[in-house]
Amino acid sequence: MLSCYSNKPFQKSIYILIGRKRKRGIIIAEIDPLLVMQEDLRRALKKPMEERRWGSVLDLRKCVGCHACNIACISENKLPPGVVYRPVIEEQKGTFPNVSRRFMPKPCVQCDNPPCTPVCPVTATWKQADGIVVVDYERCIGCRYCITACPYAARTFDYGEFYTEGTPSIQPYEKVHNFEYGKRWVRTEGDAPVGNARKCHYCIHRLNRGMLPACIVTCIARAKYFGDLNDPESLVSKLAVKPNAFRLKEELGTQPKTYYLI
Repeated sequence: MLSCYSNKPFQKSIYILIGRKRKRGIIIAEIDPLLVMQEDLRRALKKPMEERRWGSVLDLRKCVGCHACNIACISENKLPPGVVYRPVIEEQKGTFPNVSRRFMPKPCVQCDNPPCTPVCPVTATWKQADGIVVVDYERCIGCRYCITACPYAARTFDYGEFYTEGTPSIQPYEKVHNFEYGKRWVRTEGDAPVGNARKCHYCIHRLNRGMLPACIVTCIARAKYFGDLNDPESLVSKLAVKPNAFRLKEELGTQPKTYYLI
């Protein structure tokens, strides 16, 4: 790891650099994309909510299938068994000995035209002005219509289970409260979010405090990018328009805001 100072006004702190590239005999250090995204985030949060459009880019060429993003998400949001916000799909291609593997993280793609929201009979899920599709745990009645309507299988149901069920006692760490949507949720039977549909929300409680989603900062391969798609200068906007970028099931007209690079 290297470090240096930048002469740009907003980059006065020490930057951590990753890797080095050689161009015309000169070694050029690369700025850690996390620092670029953090600055993009600060810039976006200065704008009104309706002028932001959060999105993400996942580079399948870099993903190593370590599941760090999934583990970080479980830890950050205190997810119980059966509730997964960003599974990592593993695919094996070819025939021995010419075999290769590919890993594909599959979080909620945060559709601009989400099919999961209009089916809710109590309007407990909707798309915010900044593009994040959210769930109101206190309004959700657990009918699971939204789970069925999502073509990306991005929603799961909280049955109130614990990892240490069947042991002498439920471990205290499984009942620790979480702060999804900026509220304190205590995990007790009969209380939200138990009995609710749940999904990725880009760690909205972190975003509102100026922090990147947990999955982004824990990716060891720097294969995940997040930011404001309405900002043409943001890293995520520049990656989303690359010729090797694609979105899942675009033909459905859902207009997902998650892009993949191949």
